Amino acid sequence: MFESAELGHHIDKDVYKTEAPRLRAELLDIQYEVLAQKAFPVVILVSGVDGSGKGETINLLYSWMDPRHISTLAFAEPSDEERERPYMWRYWRALPPKGKIGIFAGSWYSQPISERISGEMGRAELAERLEEINRFEAMLVNEGALVLKFWFHLSREAQKKRLKLLASNPQTAWRVSKKIYARQKTYQQLQTTASHVLRVTNTAKAPWIIVEGTDDAYRSLTVGRVIRDAMQRRLSQPVAPVPVAPPVHHAVDKRSVLGELDLSQSLGKKEYERLLARYQARLAELLRAPRFTSRYSLVLVFEGSDAAGKGGSIRRLTAAMDARHYQIVPIAAPTEEERDQPYLWRFWRHVPRTGRVTIFDRSWYGRVLVERVEGYCREEDWLRAYAEINDFEDQLEDDGALVVKFWLQISADEQLRRFKEREQTDFKRFKITAEDWRNRDKWDDYLTAACDMIDRTSTDIAPWTLVEANDKNFARIKVLRTVCERIEAALADAEDSNK
Repeated sequence: MFESAELGHHIDKDVYKTEAPRLRAELLDIQYEVLAQKAFPVVILVSGVDGSGKGETINLLYSWMDPRHISTLAFAEPSDEERERPYMWRYWRALPPKGKIGIFAGSWYSQPISERISGEMGRAELAERLEEINRFEAMLVNEGALVLKFWFHLSREAQKKRLKLLASNPQTAWRVSKKIYARQKTYQQLQTTASHVLRVTNTAKAPWIIVEGTDDAYRSLTVGRVIRDAMQRRLSQPVAPVPVAPPVHHAVDKRSVLGELDLSQSLGKKEYERLLARYQARLAELLRAPRFTSRYSLVLVFEGSDAAGKGGSIRRLTAAMDARHYQIVPIAAPTEEERDQPYLWRFWRHVPRTGRVTIFDRSWYGRVLVERVEGYCREEDWLRAYAEINDFEDQLEDDGALVVKFWLQISADEQLRRFKEREQTDFKRFKITAEDWRNRDKWDDYLTAACDMIDRTSTDIAPWTLVEANDKNFARIKVLRTVCERIEAALADAEDSNK
């Protein structure tokens, strides 16, 4: 894989002096065009062998382009805060918005390569991680990002020579640490592991560019031209939509999971108050138990028909929680900042740390509900979102998050009654908007979208709980009981695994 990067590629100094100014001007022009159009974000990964010019290349890009619109993200060992969240959390937070360039010095590849070399990660785990990375990069590209991955290579002898040269110069000696010298012993292991990683993740959407790092001029012109050409290509030929998911199919008898719910179920006031006290006390105890706080976090997702009682159910849950340890995230139309990022970005920002709770009042399912029904995104976008959402929730679950999802369903008649009640009650009037009435006109469309969503995203790790919500008392108790049972089941599984 690295043979072509050990040929001793070289650019004459006079050629470089002629080419470099022209290339700089072209890079600036294309950078400003991308910025003006806010057409797409540019994600540049810089990885490779120690001493191969990774840092010099980053500095070069800052000097050749406008640094005000470039950010560099350097990732070392994860912090305590990062360890308490899914692996990809810190990278999601660092993604550049549309029009900007983000350079990742050390990326989502660094840790798996390092842990594979040290023996901390086995082949199966590495394969799983690389598949996760491929899906992540495909999602970035499908969302419009330009992803460029550079691997800077040096032969073993060239690396020794390069490090010796850097160490002999007082101005560059600081770059050659004891840690880097120690890594020379694992050079062959790095090549073996990197070769495998690059081969598996060298995809059409996010290919690797291998650059020989021996000659500064060659390295600089190569990187500059690749970035220039890729940005020009994206501006002139935007990513064309392609089928990325199976189409949805509906039952010919028109029966559906929501249509079959028994909405007549109810709960009397006395029984409701008894069960409310019981399950709130139970939940409070579970969330404070060291078995939970030391190992798990809780992600609660509330979706449902307008006026179905999501807010009331959430309030009955939070009454049993410590206000310092939970966050309610109400989801409305995305802000300008959020529109400039992949749609899952704003939800990744709110992933809770271990021992904490995040409650989403509406959620990432907006992509396959309101955005689908109202035409705010393309069909190919919401179709592929099912798999992306499942992948997101899988990552949360892998990291110890218990993902509990509720769909609250009411009948069309009950919704109409509640809408009118809200209009006639002063302190409830804020709950009813013109948008609610517009959505009601598309009742059947939203019902179809919700059923498709449930069918495609109710997984073994994050199943949907369908709540019959015509009776608020019944709905609230079902929600509370489900959360308690989910936490108890997780704690029981953990105990069994420790035996």
